[in-house]
Amino acid sequence: MTSPVVAEARGAVLVVSLDRPGTRNAITAGMAQAVARHLDGLDESPDLRVSVIHGRNGYFSSGMDLKQFARTGERPLDPHRGSGGLAWVPPRKPVVAAVDGYALGLGFEMVLACDLVVAASDAVLGLPEVTHGLVAGGGGAMRLPSRLPRAAAMEILLTGRPCPATRLHELGLVNRLAAPGESLESAVALAEEVAAMDPAAVGLTKQIVVESRDWSESEMFARQEPRLAAFLEDRRSAGS
Repeated sequence: MTSPVVAEARGAVLVVSLDRPGTRNAITAGMAQAVARHLDGLDESPDLRVSVIHGRNGYFSSGMDLKQFARTGERPLDPHRGSGGLAWVPPRKPVVAAVDGYALGLGFEMVLACDLVVAASDAVLGLPEVTHGLVAGGGGAMRLPSRLPRAAAMEILLTGRPCPATRLHELGLVNRLAAPGESLESAVALAEEVAAMDPAAVGLTKQIVVESRDWSESEMFARQEPRLAAFLEDRRSAGS
C-alpha cells in the first residue's frame, strides 16, 4: 500500500508530498505525524536546507478528514508539531508550499505555516470551517490576519468563502503564480534559490522573522543583538 505521505530529496530540497487519492488528500492523524517526522529529518540533516510541501492528484488538501473525525473524534495532530504536522511548530529551516487545485481548511492552515507560497493560477484556498459549525483552530484564525489586510482575512474566516490564488497573490500571501499543474516545479525552483544561500544566514533570518512578531519596537534591536553578535562572532572565528 502506498504511503499517504511521501518524501524525496532533490539535492538540498526535501519534497514532502500528500498522496491520498479519493479524499483530495484529506489529512489524518497518521499523515500529520508522517509530515512531522519528515520535517524533523529536514531540521536534523546537514544536507537538506529547504522543504517543499505539496499535494498530488491535482489537489493540495481538502483539509482534515471530517468523516474520520465524525467516526472516532480523531484530530489530525502530531504531538509536537501539531495540526497537519507543522502548524504548531514549523521547522527551523524554510518551507515552501506548492498549491494546486484546492487548499481548504487544514490544507490552507498548513500553507499558512509555510514561509513561502507558490500556487497555480487556477488554485483556490479557503477556510470553510464556519460553514460546518467549526473554527479554524489549526492556525487559520491566528495566522491569516497577519498575512493579509484584516478586512480581507475576516471576510475569508467569517464567510468560509474560498479565495482564488490570483487574489491572494494580489494581496501578498502568494509569492509566485505558476501555470496550472506546474506549482511543484516552480516551488522547487524557488526552494533551490533559497538553498543556494548561506544556510546559517538563512536560518538566523527566519528565526528573527518568527520571533520578532512578539517584540515591541522599543526592545526589538536589543532582542536581536545577542543573536546577531553570536552569528557574527561565529563568522569571524571561522574566517580567522
